[in-house]
Amino acid sequence: MEQRVIFSKNLQEELAMAIAECHHDKIFVLTDETTAVCCWPVIQSYLCLKGAQVITIPASDTHKDLDSLAQVWTALGKNGATRHSLLINLGGGMVTDLGGFAASTFKRGINFINIPTTLLAMVDASVGGKTGINFNGLKNEIGVFNESRFVILNTCFLRTLDTENLLSGYAEMLKHSLIANEKMWAGHLNFSLEQDVESEEFALLLRQSVELKERIVTEDPKEQGIRKALNVGHTIGHAFESFAIQTHRPILHGYAVAYGIICELYLSVVKTGFPTDKMRQTVRFIREHYGFFPITCDDYDTLIELMTHDKKNTSGIINFTLLGGIGDIRINQSASKEEIKEALDFYRES
Repeated sequence: MEQRVIFSKNLQEELAMAIAECHHDKIFVLTDETTAVCCWPVIQSYLCLKGAQVITIPASDTHKDLDSLAQVWTALGKNGATRHSLLINLGGGMVTDLGGFAASTFKRGINFINIPTTLLAMVDASVGGKTGINFNGLKNEIGVFNESRFVILNTCFLRTLDTENLLSGYAEMLKHSLIANEKMWAGHLNFSLEQDVESEEFALLLRQSVELKERIVTEDPKEQGIRKALNVGHTIGHAFESFAIQTHRPILHGYAVAYGIICELYLSVVKTGFPTDKMRQTVRFIREHYGFFPITCDDYDTLIELMTHDKKNTSGIINFTLLGGIGDIRINQSASKEEIKEALDFYRES
């Protein structure tokens, strides 16, 4: 059944409608420790949620693991969930990823609704049907493709975010603009997150971003072709993210993606002719807003080893999505170790 994305103006009405369309015997709401405090109070009095049982797991991506997954399965089982029950995931990407996987596997699959509460989850994790957990030190190593019945996007939850978490989501929006067109890219470079994220201007940027992802996912739900466009910045970005966890310096996903974009735009200039001026403008924006995650040349081999575990790879060849220009997507590109090391040099020096 096709996922329906709702750009919400009246959260209570739209959630009631979504719940009504998911025939159910019981409702469960999954939160983490943060959204239980910051976001559940926003909706807990809604009549459509009367009798809903709340399951709360530890916060942060370090808990997107088997233990938290088992906690959700156990809570569903102990509280009488059946294959006709409904799970509502209220939280960021960690909650929508893990909750979606729990719902997809409990009793061989129950309906679920995503209510993303972070910008990153709104533009990335909650839309498109990717679910999963981290395993064996690797990001999203175990999971399935399965879309929620509804995604309800309401910017009221963005009030709960600090600047870092807003920026984390904005990096995915910037990536979307790079694979879209120059007008969208320029709009993202010129918008300041110090402006109101509940403004009409920001709502337009958000809608453009989500609709772009929706179009790509609809065309290629299982990532066989054009959906790989969404991986710009992610091959190296995921390596940064895993390396940061390994070295006990965890960084937010969007920051890792931003650093990956710097490296992969460099590869795009060298290998597929991306315009140098647009690369420099984008890198300048990232440097000003996302700072720098320190690495040395001694870390290169570890980072490249982490890249070899990326799910997009085939036959051990590290696979990139590069750009010939803004909106000119080149999937299934490879780079030698020397070229990747040059890109990491560029990241450190730029």
